[in-house]
Amino acid sequence: MGKTLSPNERKKALKKMSEETFDLAIIGGGITGAGVARDAASRGMKVALIEASDFASGTSSRSSKLIHGGIRYLENLEFGLVFEALSERQRLFDMAPHLVHPLRFILPVYKSGRVPAWKMGLGMWFYDALSLFEAPELHTYMDREELAREFPALQTRELDGGFAYYDAYMDDDRLVLETLRSARTFGAEIANYVRAGNAVFEDGKISALECEDLEGGWKFNIKARHFVSSVGPWTDKVGTDLFKSWKKKLRPSKGVHLTFSRERFPLQDAVVMGAEKRIVFAIPRNEMVIVGTTDTDYPGDPSAVRTEKADVDYILEVLEKYFPGAKVTKGDIIGTYAGVRPLIHDGSETESKTSREHEIWTDVRGCTFVAGGKYTTYRNMAEQTVHEALDAFPIEDRARFSHSDTLGPLNPKVSPIMLERARREHTTWAAQLQVPARFTAQLADRHGLEARDILDGGSAEIVSTIARSSEEWMWCAEALHAVEHTMCLHLRDFYLRRSPLVLSRADHGLPFAKAIAQTMGRELGWSPERVSDEINALQNNLATDFAAIRS
Repeated sequence: MGKTLSPNERKKALKKMSEETFDLAIIGGGITGAGVARDAASRGMKVALIEASDFASGTSSRSSKLIHGGIRYLENLEFGLVFEALSERQRLFDMAPHLVHPLRFILPVYKSGRVPAWKMGLGMWFYDALSLFEAPELHTYMDREELAREFPALQTRELDGGFAYYDAYMDDDRLVLETLRSARTFGAEIANYVRAGNAVFEDGKISALECEDLEGGWKFNIKARHFVSSVGPWTDKVGTDLFKSWKKKLRPSKGVHLTFSRERFPLQDAVVMGAEKRIVFAIPRNEMVIVGTTDTDYPGDPSAVRTEKADVDYILEVLEKYFPGAKVTKGDIIGTYAGVRPLIHDGSETESKTSREHEIWTDVRGCTFVAGGKYTTYRNMAEQTVHEALDAFPIEDRARFSHSDTLGPLNPKVSPIMLERARREHTTWAAQLQVPARFTAQLADRHGLEARDILDGGSAEIVSTIARSSEEWMWCAEALHAVEHTMCLHLRDFYLRRSPLVLSRADHGLPFAKAIAQTMGRELGWSPERVSDEINALQNNLATDFAAIRS
């Protein structure tokens, strides 16, 4: 992909950030900030982006992993939001076919449910129409007997029938990384683990941001003509840091998910448990099933959000209600994650009724803010944010930067055609490298034709000196690629945001930790002590995140 997000490129980016003046400096390396960077850089703007932690480490890696229109938003008559999301869903199928996959959803309807079958059927027709009938398949009605045959563990008492329709699931964290990689190919300077501090003002406007490189420990200023805050649930904090007169905008909401193995909870299709005040999904994704989410007000520090016992109990109760035959218990839970939605406070009575519409506004002192919104609409939201920011520029610059180029594939090696080619060729790769085809198939699905680069990148050295098995070798090769191309600086960053290991496996991939850490350490210059520290940090992270399901 040309320019990379390597550790060496990070050093170069920090040097440029400290010396040059940018058209746009972006705070926040989640999906929205990544989208803004890609859109602005594609216009020819000189762009810098910083993230205080790892990319996608906040809300952007803690979603329901869905690209969808939002069937429940029809209840709130948010037709514009649903239409926008369904339009963007179709674009993402082409932009990132290795990250966004069609998925069949089943919505059972019960006689005692909130929404009667006739009304749900009407909603399904609205959903198809708002997608301009471009879903992978249009919705169909399923009677009680069909549902019972397909889902033998499903609650059939008072079951009135149901509907099947199509949306999509995704790799949310890797979608951020691929968007950032694309932004980098357009010329954006990007760095993680850089914390923004106070603003420097000239003539009443922000001229620079004080920054600290949390990896290297040095401080510098980023100078820019205009700034963008895309920090999600930290919006009010950043606003307060920049402008002491800030008035709070958000109503943060906590969402929790649990994961189960496909063997223990064998779903082939996603199921929408819609009789609750908050829809809960059960979503099959590769080796696991994700169940969530909760929706409760969360006034605390987004960095401290954790799954609590009450969250676990709530989700298990919903599962017991809908799938009594599955007999799922707390002991079956593999993993859990919690995140904070940056909802705009609109005066709604409950957090579940609060709109998922985004809001973009500019402070006259030189910063555009974006918050709220749906993951699915990030590309369009980013485009609107850049348009808003450009209003602060002279008219000749607005004309010069008027055209964006964000509809093409995020990764040129993973267009729909390239992905199909990789899926055909993976068995040849397996034979050449003498590894099981199931491993090359997994890499082909996750990376398209770039999987061949991953397999070739230092693989012989890894096999001969570090990896003890073909499976361990595969993860080591993928970790090496993560370091070189996605600025992966810590072992926990690979485990939590660049692979499915933690959430999909009962052992969380910990048996591979030493080999993966040693592989990353060779590239990053870690001592044996640092390798041990990285493994300990990963284990401590998991102990904290999983406390509610292990107690």
